Amino acid sequence: MSNSGHPKDSGHRRGLMLVLSSPSGAGKTTLSKMLLDEFSDVKLSVSATTRPPRPNEVDGKDYYFKTPEAFQKMIEGREFLEWAQVFDKHYGTPKADTVARLEAGEDVLFDVDWQGADALHDQMPNDVVSVFILPPSIEALQERLMGREGSTPEMVTRRMDDAKREIMHWRRYDYVIVNDKLEVAYQRLKRILLTERLKRLRQLDLEDHVRALLGEA
Repeated sequence: MSNSGHPKDSGHRRGLMLVLSSPSGAGKTTLSKMLLDEFSDVKLSVSATTRPPRPNEVDGKDYYFKTPEAFQKMIEGREFLEWAQVFDKHYGTPKADTVARLEAGEDVLFDVDWQGADALHDQMPNDVVSVFILPPSIEALQERLMGREGSTPEMVTRRMDDAKREIMHWRRYDYVIVNDKLEVAYQRLKRILLTERLKRLRQLDLEDHVRALLGEA
């Protein structure tokens, strides 16, 4: 897919933070990739991490790779929109990078759990648009997880437990999409993005335009 069917918005707009959450196996990663493939002005958020880079990972593209000391300094300097410790490694969303993209009129896509979504909303409530992806049924979710390469019954059981805990937080989100048919779910996600771009607070030229209409320019 290309972005040829989506000309850049006329006028100067502020980008938005599109936050996607879902239980594992509900299709969030696939929907995210479809959106990134179609819209050149939607960029995936790049996290900072203390884990070492894997082969072929590029600093600044896949992650910002930080030493534990540098990461701690960023925490102390309140440079993260949100951060978390996963086992013995740290992950965080640098605020400056996100703000620069929003001011350039780009939308930033976040793939986070409900706690990350809450933290982002607390920091930048006017910029966040949150979407929760639900599976069509618990049986369909289990089937998808069982079909994953290398999955074991124990892994599936654990992920199903995690999924139910995640689903309990669906009411926290602005929008909820049931991913029964992938293309239908994607069209709904795309409509959410295009509608949210039109919100008054994101159209930065409107104040000047209205002043001109009223002869106040």
